[in-house]
Amino acid sequence: MSEQSLTQPSRSNKNWRYITVLTAFAICLVIWPVPIKNALMFSLLGLVQVAPLVVPGIIVAAWIIASGADTLVRKAFEGRTMMTVLAASAIGAITPVCGVTVLPLMVGLLAAGVPLAPIMAFWLASPVTDPAMLATTAATLGMPFAIGKTVGAFGLGVFGGSVTGMFSKTPWYANALRNNSLANQLSCQRCGETTSYNPRIWSEPERVQAFRKQAYATLRLILICLIPAFAAEYALNAVITPGSIATYVGEDQWWAIPAAVFVGAPAYIDGYAALPLTRALIDNGMSAGAAMAFLVSGGVVSIWGAMAIAPVLRPKPFALYLLLAVSGSLAVGYIFGWIMG
Repeated sequence: MSEQSLTQPSRSNKNWRYITVLTAFAICLVIWPVPIKNALMFSLLGLVQVAPLVVPGIIVAAWIIASGADTLVRKAFEGRTMMTVLAASAIGAITPVCGVTVLPLMVGLLAAGVPLAPIMAFWLASPVTDPAMLATTAATLGMPFAIGKTVGAFGLGVFGGSVTGMFSKTPWYANALRNNSLANQLSCQRCGETTSYNPRIWSEPERVQAFRKQAYATLRLILICLIPAFAAEYALNAVITPGSIATYVGEDQWWAIPAAVFVGAPAYIDGYAALPLTRALIDNGMSAGAAMAFLVSGGVVSIWGAMAIAPVLRPKPFALYLLLAVSGSLAVGYIFGWIMG
């Protein structure tokens, strides 16, 4: 009786939340039909575009939990903070993933108990560049920018991971995930009581079931995070145009690098699409340091990447992520500008 009385209000509250969201959406659709429809189409197209990168991440994250590989990864990261930060930064700098596509893997590792420091290092380094981006940047902006961006991604990861490791004694470091339904679903899909490693998950029904539950929970998280994030990207693109960006970061002034970070960071700009825009801004007087800060911050502090992380990270690690991303982008911009000057 008491158990029913405890669970029933929870279900009722969840139903009311769904009803509230649907009602608010219906009202917005009536008031602004064209923008809402355009935002939905934009979000759908965005989901299709990132699916080839997101789906493998979901599969890998589910396999890690179902096979018991999470225990091996956790043991490999124990007691070697600096080495794992360096490795995670190097891997992130050459891996073609962004903050959202790596989300399922990172959440799965956090749920498995992997330390936050190497995860933060990978999270900061991975969206900035990859081998294809290196070649495209070299062709568009020149080899110094391509090399600087890659080195900057590695340095940003090392910086973020090292600073995060300094908080290893705090409670939120070991428990960075939120205590909500999204994070809990990802954290609780384990293979019963077994902690053994078996890569052939199809050989045991319990592991197959764990794989399905983990994949479903991760997919649900991705959809809940990405749809509003893409809608926010659509709204920002409608307000912030390349011309308005050039107004703030198109001149070689002392405030150009901070402006490049704080103007370029909130608005998501696709890494490849940002290259010709950056070339145009440089032609209009933008300094090399501001251009680099613009490119780096657009990758690590984009609004859709931040919105994807916010629902699963606790406030303190999320705030640390934003602080490291912004300060690291500023540092990369200033250092690159000093070298190129």
